[in-house]
Amino acid sequence: MNASSVVVAAAPPEPGLERGLERGTAAYRRANLALFLAGCSTFSLLYCVQPLLPEFARDFRLSPASASLALSLSTAALALAIFAAGALSQQISRRRLMFASMALAAACNLLAATAPSWPLLLLARLAEGALLGGVPAVAMAYLAEEMDARHLSGAMGLYVAGTAFGGMMGRVGMGLLVEIGDWRTAMAIIGATGLAAAFGFAALLPPSRRFAPRRGFVLRQHLHAWAAHLRHPGLLRLFAIGFVLTSVFVALFNYVGFRLAGAPYRLGPAQISLIFLAYVFGMFASPLAGRLADRFGGRWPLAAGLALMAVGALVTLAQSLAAIIAGISLITFGYFVGHSVASAWVGRLARSDKGHASSLYLLFYYFGSSITGALGGWAWQHGGWGGEVALTASLAAAGIVLALQVDRGERRA
Repeated sequence: MNASSVVVAAAPPEPGLERGLERGTAAYRRANLALFLAGCSTFSLLYCVQPLLPEFARDFRLSPASASLALSLSTAALALAIFAAGALSQQISRRRLMFASMALAAACNLLAATAPSWPLLLLARLAEGALLGGVPAVAMAYLAEEMDARHLSGAMGLYVAGTAFGGMMGRVGMGLLVEIGDWRTAMAIIGATGLAAAFGFAALLPPSRRFAPRRGFVLRQHLHAWAAHLRHPGLLRLFAIGFVLTSVFVALFNYVGFRLAGAPYRLGPAQISLIFLAYVFGMFASPLAGRLADRFGGRWPLAAGLALMAVGALVTLAQSLAAIIAGISLITFGYFVGHSVASAWVGRLARSDKGHASSLYLLFYYFGSSITGALGGWAWQHGGWGGEVALTASLAAAGIVLALQVDRGERRA
């Protein structure tokens, strides 16, 4: 069996299950729109604080690394919560779990906006990250189960495009709103928008047709499922690639704001937030990556995405603002290509317990954000932007090596 046929086809439905959602049907369109909203809401809430890090550092008298905790703690909590959500989603309705997560996380963002002190703001952000854990892994599992095998990568690409749009709107919208009012008002508006998105999601998403909740919670079954996925060499490499993808992306985006706020650029929050318009490239990259993987397999698109991230990081070493923007654009395009392909590939390789596989992928993925996001603060303080690029480009190079080996065992089989 060649690589292209191995990488992107979802596991065939079990006998007696209904056919998956097919492109062109009303249910397919509703599912994609609902999950686009879920991705958009989740990532706008999660990353809306990223352009505010210099503001937090100034208002609360913090170091850059300490200010980054507003994001790092959220992503760490998200990583752990995703791990639990993958198991919980086997017991209850996927739609109800995602809706509750979206609505309660939006409420936490409203609480963070009114927090009178830095510790209380961090506590609200920690709770927000934990609650958001009920969306990403469950959304990936829903797609892997409900979509027709022929359209899985394309549907996953559209979901990731929603995360790109949400990440962009959270960051750019936050920067622009701060210019109009202050960061507290801006965070409250983002929270209210997330709450509206939760109700839109609940109204649109079709009920699961190829999944039935299991009765009872048997810890041993979940441990067995996670252990089986961790013993799968291809999945383990994909988990490591997830760590690399978000490590590179978040570390660079966390600290480029500090670089641009300083000499010689002296940019304000609104101007810095416009850098995140590079997410437009991610919105196009995700569906494109899905279609390429559907046709040619995921090995080379995944490696190419990581290579673009490495090249983009090196380009940002230039002093020209135009070159920095070009480098950020390459990083963004490569990141969303890589994440789209890796997400769909996890769904393919995990022939059973897909929720557990998705939760493991996203556990590694968000640990990359929290661990390397904080480590990037050390690199910035001790090595400047050159230290940041050395850290992230090295990780991207390691990811390329992993990407070229993901399907090695299957191609030999």
